[in-house]
Amino acid sequence: MILSWIDIVVILAYLVSVLLIGLYISKRASRDMDSYFLGGKTIPWWALGVSNASGMFDIAGTMWLVSMCFVYGLKSAWLPWIWPIFNQIFLMIYLSVWLRRSNVMTGAQWMETRFGTGKGAQLSQMVVVVFALVSAIGFIAYAFKGIGKFAAIFFPWEISPDIYALIIFSVTTVYVVKGGMYSVVFTEILQFIIMTIAAVSVGVIAMYMVSPEQLAAATPEGWDSLLFSWQLDLNWQGLIDSVNVKVEEDGLELFGLMIMMMLFKGVLSSMAGPVPNYDMQRILATKSPKDAAKMSGLVSLVMFFPRYMMVAGLSILAIVYMGPDIQAQGKQFDFEQILPFAINNFVPVGLTGLLIAGLLAAFMSTFAASVNAAPAYFVNDIYRRYFRPDADSRAYVRMSYIVSVLLVVLGMGLGLMLGSINAIMQWIFAALFGGYAAANLLKWHWWRFNAYGYFWGMLAGLIGALVLPIALPDTQPLMAFPLLLLFGLIGSIAGTLLTPVESDEVLCEFYRTVKPWGFWGPIRDKVMEQDPDFVPNKEFSRDLVNVVVGIVWQLALVVMPIYLVIQQWWSMLAAFAVIAVTSWVLKKNWLDKLPE
Repeated sequence: MILSWIDIVVILAYLVSVLLIGLYISKRASRDMDSYFLGGKTIPWWALGVSNASGMFDIAGTMWLVSMCFVYGLKSAWLPWIWPIFNQIFLMIYLSVWLRRSNVMTGAQWMETRFGTGKGAQLSQMVVVVFALVSAIGFIAYAFKGIGKFAAIFFPWEISPDIYALIIFSVTTVYVVKGGMYSVVFTEILQFIIMTIAAVSVGVIAMYMVSPEQLAAATPEGWDSLLFSWQLDLNWQGLIDSVNVKVEEDGLELFGLMIMMMLFKGVLSSMAGPVPNYDMQRILATKSPKDAAKMSGLVSLVMFFPRYMMVAGLSILAIVYMGPDIQAQGKQFDFEQILPFAINNFVPVGLTGLLIAGLLAAFMSTFAASVNAAPAYFVNDIYRRYFRPDADSRAYVRMSYIVSVLLVVLGMGLGLMLGSINAIMQWIFAALFGGYAAANLLKWHWWRFNAYGYFWGMLAGLIGALVLPIALPDTQPLMAFPLLLLFGLIGSIAGTLLTPVESDEVLCEFYRTVKPWGFWGPIRDKVMEQDPDFVPNKEFSRDLVNVVVGIVWQLALVVMPIYLVIQQWWSMLAAFAVIAVTSWVLKKNWLDKLPE
């Protein structure tokens, strides 16, 4: 693609602005570790929420969503449950409050609040650090693959996608490593504004260029329906035959079964709490538990409308105008290229530059958030604890620079080895996070669960996730989730029952501070014996109702912009009505009752 001078100016202006802002703010970030990794816990909750949304508005994920919307239509709204997308609902309703009450810097440091400081707690911290670093490398590889494929379409030089990715990574790493969370958050707010303008513009262009009649003629029956049965029942034969091959490769012919598995896995993973990445760091960076809950709620509210305007817009432009070309290419077509191909063909001069800048922003946001979060685990929980406990703050910040660069190098290496965005995404969200679920579910909800149980449960799940692609190369990671969960449960329960109970002092302090619900009866009785005025958490039923309402609210936020772009007005109004009703319920039953 040959970009016009206007587009090039827009892209360069964006890149220069982000670098200058990041480097300017970096002075404030480098004062100490709390400033570098958590912004000194002074950043407003709405800024952290927009930043978090920006970090999740990633280019690789957007490319995947466009390919899914192209193939599965409205039913693609269910597929992000594989991540699971509704983990943000569990966070906003209660888990962000629980996590923020701990008042720590990292998920590994949180282990001390739950398990104390003994040998078991140290092992637990170690395994969390390993998980944080492994998952960060996976996220970096995921971003690497997406930005390379994207850049190869738009930039004119005849070099490979991986070389493009290496160049862009090198530039982005400069401001990310130097600036810490201050730099990441405030550049991500700028990036989110650019992405929103570009995304909504794409949706409007698609509405102008594609009529409902054109879309109906180019898609199979059922493409525009959110409902599904056990079988997918979408037949692209005669329209774009290779789509049927894509569905078979995705393993989604038994669509109902796959959604049930995503829900099962998603609920357990969500109850386990956030994995140790940028999402957790933003929760810990808020000023209070109430702000943490509001921050998590804002993510869904601001992210889905612009993102799905873009996703639906690019999908229907590609279906209607590129369908014959895709049909002619047969099985050779790479569906992850739909997003850049559609931009190349249908977005006008000027807006193309803004959209490319927006998608570069999406990449930089995800990359920045991952690279900023992971070093905190090594520096705070390994380097400071075991190697240089008395070093000054600047020494810790310098070490974080080194760890960040090493993670980027390892992530790029993994990205060079793996073939597709979908392959990396399936491994991260289904296998790796599947191995995380058992131990972290038990840590919140079972008083008897101890540090050794956590260590062996996490270790079993992590080893299972790493070995799975080698031992069972033809097994879809999502379908292997029950096996990974079983590994984690066996390790967790055996490790717990074969070792002593944690001290009453540690358990009572944790229960008094965090106030979780679950199987905490003996500890609750001891706390109330020590403090008769203590009020235990009796909000399980209300939290459960709010989670169900919140998932419906979130799904409606996803489908409303899709209905808008494909011009199904009554369905769009129905989605809007669902949003209005569920928002009112959440206002009364969640927001108004958040603890001060």
